[in-house]
Amino acid sequence: MVAKRIIPCLDVKDGQVVKGINFEGLREVGDAVEMGAKYSRDGADELVYLDISASSEGRKTFVNLVGKIAARINIPFTVGGGISSIDDAARLLDAGADKISINTAAVKNPALIEEIAQKYGNQFVVVAIDAKMIENRWTITTHGGKNLTERELFSWAKEVQERGAGEILFTSMDHDGTRNGYACDTYLALSEILSIPVIASGGAGNSEHIVDVLSKGRADAALAASIFHYNQLSIQEVKQALQAANISVRL
Repeated sequence: MVAKRIIPCLDVKDGQVVKGINFEGLREVGDAVEMGAKYSRDGADELVYLDISASSEGRKTFVNLVGKIAARINIPFTVGGGISSIDDAARLLDAGADKISINTAAVKNPALIEEIAQKYGNQFVVVAIDAKMIENRWTITTHGGKNLTERELFSWAKEVQERGAGEILFTSMDHDGTRNGYACDTYLALSEILSIPVIASGGAGNSEHIVDVLSKGRADAALAASIFHYNQLSIQEVKQALQAANISVRL
């Protein structure tokens, strides 16, 4: 049985990890390198770093930061945020990232998924999907949930897989930062139509939520931020709860 993964997510701006609710009201919670090193020591299976800087100068700073992270941690990490071309992806992979995550750029130019996958391999490409429930339909959003698109979650997820994504990171924008639990039914539906791993994001408030999304939701990994950043739960506490629920994890 493949072990389920626990993945802390670190939103980064100007070298600092920040957190808000529904991508708003951001506040600093710590140094990106130091927090990543701590999570690595504490038993995280992987990390995700998302660059939310708006300026090109901020993007350059992030590339340098990726090199510092790679030098300090010994677990895989994915980086995303503002990647809009194969050159952007190349800079981050060359700096030491294990995978790159694309979101808005994939919606705008789906061929980018194929381009990166063909050059680097499917395992390097994570497509992040943000969606909101609007009139009983999961509508894809871009730019951190600010812009609605015409795309629908399940058809887009299938297209992303067909174009060569190695994993999907789905965030329910309705659940993000609320700590009220994941959209488990939706993850279950995604798992039934996809053959690639699905990472669950948005809504972790306690260990039970993570147990639910990895069992009832059949997600392959759980992403969380607030509960770890604010020391509400440790990674080991989450993994012990998963083990108690007979869910395979690496302790």
